[in-house]
This record gives sequence, structure tokens and C-alpha cells, in this order.
Amino acid sequence: MVTSSVASAVGALYSQHVNPQWVRLLDLLEMNIRYERCLGSELFTADGRRILDFLSGYCVHNAGHNHPAVIAAIRDELESCGPAMIQTHVAESAGELGYKLCERAGGRLAKVFFGSSGSEGVEAAIKFARAHTGRPGLLYAEGAFHGLTCGALSLMGNSFWREGFGPLLPETEAIPFNDVDALEQRLQSKRFAAFIVEPIQSEAGIRVPTPEYLQAAQAICHRYGTLLVLDEVQTGMYRTGPFLAAQHFAVDPDMVILAKAMSGGLVPVSAVLMTDSVYNSVYGSLRRAIIHTSTYSENALAMRAALATLEVLEREDLGERSTKMGELLRQRLTDALREFEMVREIRGKGLLLGIEFQAPQSLRLRIPFEAFLRIHPAMFGQILVMRLFRDSGILTQICGNNFMVLKAAPPLVVTEGQINEFVAAVADVVELAHSSASFWSEALGLARRAIRI
Repeated sequence: MVTSSVASAVGALYSQHVNPQWVRLLDLLEMNIRYERCLGSELFTADGRRILDFLSGYCVHNAGHNHPAVIAAIRDELESCGPAMIQTHVAESAGELGYKLCERAGGRLAKVFFGSSGSEGVEAAIKFARAHTGRPGLLYAEGAFHGLTCGALSLMGNSFWREGFGPLLPETEAIPFNDVDALEQRLQSKRFAAFIVEPIQSEAGIRVPTPEYLQAAQAICHRYGTLLVLDEVQTGMYRTGPFLAAQHFAVDPDMVILAKAMSGGLVPVSAVLMTDSVYNSVYGSLRRAIIHTSTYSENALAMRAALATLEVLEREDLGERSTKMGELLRQRLTDALREFEMVREIRGKGLLLGIEFQAPQSLRLRIPFEAFLRIHPAMFGQILVMRLFRDSGILTQICGNNFMVLKAAPPLVVTEGQINEFVAAVADVVELAHSSASFWSEALGLARRAIRI
């Protein structure tokens, strides 16, 4: 049992005034612990434990936790007492950052709108696409995760996320991911402003499309006057190797949304990269110079943190490192897990990988597995997560829209030794699932605790 629970007066205030259900869930999973120090790929707890991070805050900590160069840049910005959100000045650091992002993204992307979160970026992309095309329709892929604000949520079909929050935006439709024929069939109507899609679907189970899919999608969008908008909130900033995951597929999108890893996990920031033509559709006259803005857009602290993070990612060659270490991690997971009947596939790009599990064929495993599913569809995956955390000091999580896929997404600074540690821990828990009744009885205990809580 984890002992360093957040049970202080401050923790009690969180439970009382912020989100008590979150506290209850962490208690249930034995993951409610107090972190005191986080560096690189390692998290250190109040009771002296070391936790190895293979989640990266859902791909926030590409540069590692609390990188000293990013902290120094933020400190320097604060101590300079420079202009911050005066709202009537030109933010020079925003210009520098915008140039660097567009240069690295390449293609026709030439302008940037800055926000504070990935969801805010998606909301901006929706407005900009409608302004540019004059069309209301928005097309998205099944299994997508674009954020939980109203517009972004309208681009997600999973009823778990949508329940109780309707009606959402009209004129939104889903099509199967990686299905060119379905895309063309819908776009022929010429009523869709944008096709908004993740180049690699993270929460759907680290789903990588065929090499031709995004190129074909780009051509179809162009043919019917629909904008191709890529959500790179989790996949961007060298997470999969290149600066953008789109660069694996040689596409030239009309807009790209970045967030999460932009500031090293220290300051909220996001960016929507767009073509000049999209920009001119929104900000095309003096009268419309502030038609879409945000209080914290272009704030000096976020801009400086993002510039420092970009410099770290490139100075330390973390894109190349992501490719190299990702191949190493994939191969070692494959070697360690290939004999287990419940392991279906290891997939992904760079250091965004997923371990997909499947229903067992053997009767002795199928009976408890199906019992798990009856308790809750996520039960099997959450027992894996809980045991990795409790028994081996590994932090990861299952995918939000595919409970049968376990994420492997460490900071890009992860070492070979840490990869070996993760692989050994995963192999141990998968071995336990295949050989020991204690793994399966854990779910019953978890269910009983859930009822008591």
C-alpha cells in the first residue's frame, strides 16, 4: 500500500474545494502520493520512493521534468520586470517564437496564433476554418481526442466524454480513421470547413495510419475546398522523432495545433500555425486586428519558456534521440512480450508507443478476463497501471479511448537503463497476469474498495 498519501491540511483543502472525486479515484488506485521533486524522467516522493515516468503528463514533458535551462529562462524573464500582458504592445518574443515554429513546421505555414491550451487551439482552428471557407461543417475521425471545451468536445464521438454536456456544436460528423473512401464520400458535399485529425491517434490506442493516408486526405481536402487541420498537441515538438508527426507522412496542412510540450511543462501555452490565406480570412483588415485574441495570448513568460524549451530540444538532439530510443524501446518490448498470448502488438512512432492487449484464447485466462470486463471495461488496464506503479515504481496509463492499450511515452531524455527498467517491470506484470491468480483477484479487491468509497 502506498503510504505517502496527500493527507495534509492542503490535501484536505483540495478535496473540499477542488475535486474530491479525483482524490477518491487516486486513493482507489493506490496512486495518491505526494511528490516532492521531479527531474528528467524521475519523480521523487515524500516517503523516499523514486517513480519512473513513462507518461510524461500525456506528452507534456518532452524535455524532461524541470529542465534547468527552461527554469533559468523563466527566472530571467520574471526578474527582468519586462512588459507582461500590457495588451497594447508588440510582443517581440512572440514574433521570434512564431518564426521558429513556422520555420520548423515548413510548408505553407507562415502565421501563428498563441493560446494557453490545446483545447483553446482547437477552438481557434474551428473559428478560423469557418471564417476561411464560409462553411459550417466539421469532420473528425472516430476515436479522436481533441479536448474537453465545448467546440473541441464536439469533435469527439466517445459518449463518456460527451454525456451530460449537450447539445454540442451542430454540423459535426465522424468518419473512420485511416479510411480514404469515407473521407471523400463526406467531403463531396462541399459543406465541411475542415477535416481535423491527429496524425497519430494517441488516446484511441496509438493508432498510426498507413503511409499514404494523410497524403490522400490532403489531396481530397484540396479537391473539395476543405482545410486539413492537424492536431499535434500530443505528437508535436519532436515526440515522434521529427518536429511534427506530419513530417513522417510528407504532408503540407493548412493548420497545425501545438500545445503540451511547448513550454517544458512549466507555463500554459499553445499555438495554431496557419497559412497566410487562412490568416487573411480572419485578420484581413485593420478593423479585424483583434477579432480573435485571448488575455494570456503571447504573454512573455510563456513565450520565453517555449523558446527555451525549443532550444533544449534541439541542442540536446531530442528528436533524433526520440527516434533512436523509441526503436530500442519497441524492440525490447517486442522481445520481452512476444510469447504472451494477451499481447497483440507494440506500435507507435518515436517515443509515443502503445502496448496493445487482447482477449486471451485459453479458457483459464478467458474466464477471469471476461469477469474483469463485466466489472468495468477499463479494469484490466487499470490493474496493470496500478501494479506497475505500486510494485515497480512505474507511472504510465492506459489510453483514454482504448482501455486495451498501455502507453509508453517517457520524456525524450529517458536513458537506456530506464528503458530496461520499464521493460522488465512490464514483463513482470504481464507474466503475473498469465500465471498467477493474484493478478485477477486484485480486481475483486479493487471493486470492493470502489463500493466502500
